Amino acid sequence: MSASDAAALLGVDRTRISNTEAGRFGISPARVRTLACNYRCPDPVLVDALADMARDHTKGWWEEYRGTLPAFFLDIAELEWHACRIRNALTSHIPGILQTEDHVRAIFDHVIPSLPADEIDLRVSHRLQRRRVFDREDGPAYDAIVHESALRMQFGGRGVARAQLRHLLEAGEHDRVTLRVIPFEAGGFPGAGQTILYACGPVPGLDTVQLDTSHGSVFIDSDMQLANYRQLFDMMERCALNEAESRDVIHTIAKQL
Repeated sequence: MSASDAAALLGVDRTRISNTEAGRFGISPARVRTLACNYRCPDPVLVDALADMARDHTKGWWEEYRGTLPAFFLDIAELEWHACRIRNALTSHIPGILQTEDHVRAIFDHVIPSLPADEIDLRVSHRLQRRRVFDREDGPAYDAIVHESALRMQFGGRGVARAQLRHLLEAGEHDRVTLRVIPFEAGGFPGAGQTILYACGPVPGLDTVQLDTSHGSVFIDSDMQLANYRQLFDMMERCALNEAESRDVIHTIAKQL
């Protein structure tokens, strides 16, 4: 339905519909239900989930970085905060939410063009605050699949890498954290080379995939692509070691550093 048609049904100006869709205007749960009715949405569970989202007007901790960091940094933090479950898969990096401060700084030291010191400080602070999602009693389950190559990368040198692996082991003891490793011996596997974050919403229709690129983040939410990424994660999990075996691999690599 076009913005003009939707506006005519609601008796409002077309620009209000456009501004609402773009997130420039807020929306009430009642208006969500009115829109869903007019759009003939056949899924009442989805409508209820959307209405619940419209009730939450609290500002997240990430808002303090608005205007100082690229918007996608804030989007990732908000996505993690509101997710019911997070699935993360990485080949050459440690999951951002599980990185130590020294590891984060070492990563941003390699950004091209080089970042000024105050910009690095902002990015490090933001990344470390993303851990706050684990402090919530109702926080999401977090499942990470990390390739062995990421565990052997030495950002910041051997000492920083060793401390990072120890932090990973500590994080893996959290009740809601599952950490699994794909070893070199597994050979090829689907999704190799990608950094993927799959955030599960309260209903599948509100799931979102976030992909890292050299130019920033890409967010995906089409039904077909979400289905493909769910299958991708399932296949990657079949290639990964179990949790106990994964911990042994991380211990072994840490000792070798």
